[in-house]
Amino acid sequence: MNSGIRTLMMSTSVALAMFASQADASVVIAGTRVIFPGQDKEVTVQLDNAGQLPALVQAWLDDGDAAASPETINVPFTLTPAMFRLDPGNGQALRLLHTGAALPKDRESLYWLNVLEVPPKVNDDANRLQLAMRTRIKVMYRPTGLPGKAADAPAAVRWELQMQEGGKGYALKASNPTPYYVNYGSISLGSTEGTVSAGAGHVAPGSSKLFPLEAVKTAGFTRPEVQYSAINDWGGAMQGTQQITAPAPR
Repeated sequence: MNSGIRTLMMSTSVALAMFASQADASVVIAGTRVIFPGQDKEVTVQLDNAGQLPALVQAWLDDGDAAASPETINVPFTLTPAMFRLDPGNGQALRLLHTGAALPKDRESLYWLNVLEVPPKVNDDANRLQLAMRTRIKVMYRPTGLPGKAADAPAAVRWELQMQEGGKGYALKASNPTPYYVNYGSISLGSTEGTVSAGAGHVAPGSSKLFPLEAVKTAGFTRPEVQYSAINDWGGAMQGTQQITAPAPR
């Protein structure tokens, strides 16, 4: 790879890691997540250039560190092509191959697909600001033979209302007993007193995670319940409610 291009793409990808979104990019990924079945050796991910200009595209996987340089990341997958030109109106299929490296067989593993789009240089306006756009979506490796179904996992999560350390107010604690990642587009605490947002995020298999309730300083709720929107394998939203399984601390 040309050293100038490498420097540009690495520095730009780190700087814009948390700011670019698929909605802003001309190069779009077909889907909001990738499921890699354990029985398959490879999966394909379709990219399309919906813009009016060609783009230089770099694609890579990371294991959770969004700021890591593509050249330093070690993941059990190979992605080809890793860099290419994509003309307007055209598409490109990325091949994601499992290297055969050992992965847990009793639960899903999570990685992230990064697609960095660098627009061509425009010479007609010296004052034009051009930005590279980065899209980052989940890749979930799903071993064969896992019990249950991924679609049923959100309903199996147990919820508690508890005080955060240091007296920082209350949080919802989600405990996921399933072997699947549970992804939430939104989470809130509902009661007869109203609804309070707890943000969004995911809960790893067999793990727990806190979702802070920034506006909640007291546990005085009547009939509290968790209201959520879980995201399925196809990016669709599944609405649900669950009772708090432990008494609210007072």
